[in-house]
Amino acid sequence: MEMREFTETLDREGQALATAAEKAGVDAEVATCPGWRIRDLVRHTGMVHRWATAFVAEGHTSDHPDGGLPDLDHDELLTWFRDGHRRLVDTLAGASPDVRCWSFLPAPSPLAFWARRQAHETTVHRVDAESALGGEPGTVAPDFAVDGIDELLRGFHARDKSRVRTEEPRVLRVRATDRPDAVWTVRLSSERPLSERAGDPGTAESPVADCELAGTAEQLYLALWNRAPFPDVTGDTALAALWREKSGINWS
Repeated sequence: MEMREFTETLDREGQALATAAEKAGVDAEVATCPGWRIRDLVRHTGMVHRWATAFVAEGHTSDHPDGGLPDLDHDELLTWFRDGHRRLVDTLAGASPDVRCWSFLPAPSPLAFWARRQAHETTVHRVDAESALGGEPGTVAPDFAVDGIDELLRGFHARDKSRVRTEEPRVLRVRATDRPDAVWTVRLSSERPLSERAGDPGTAESPVADCELAGTAEQLYLALWNRAPFPDVTGDTALAALWREKSGINWS
């Protein structure tokens, strides 16, 4: 996906998150994040938006602390969120393509990293906000969902921080049924997971999977981020349970 697409998605998803939060009210429980209410979700996402903006706008070349959660509530909190979201979108859209700043996953450039990361961050939390309203959340476009699965498997869980590990080597396959080229092989062991996408140069022949997770790209995107059940699990269901238990990405 192109930088412009990520920025446009971030813009749209942030507005949708704010709309859902306003409709639900700050006291509403977030069904997809047990223990959180809408105010917690809005404070967290708004903090992350400001944190991300600072890297691009101020050119921090090493990790930089976030600004903490605001002591705001109700309409003031939502106004604060909308202001921070707008500044993030405008900063990314107006930044030089060769801006130098810190990032933490592989990307063509730091700017591309932040646009992609914040588009997915905000989409997942938009789904969280909509869960407080009940019913089905808004859709996630298939191509964007595929990109998000790729970021999660080959970005976040390629790091030493990943806790998705097994005592004996196992193979997990992730297959998007609506995108023939969207198939990942995740090799699990006592080390960090190693994920390959089918068709990538240098990809070895796929081994037999111990467990396969299958569904549309949108279904898998939400399931792998632990926002929805896995649509179809075949083989050793313990690996699906392991993912549920260990794959969460924590803010730290």
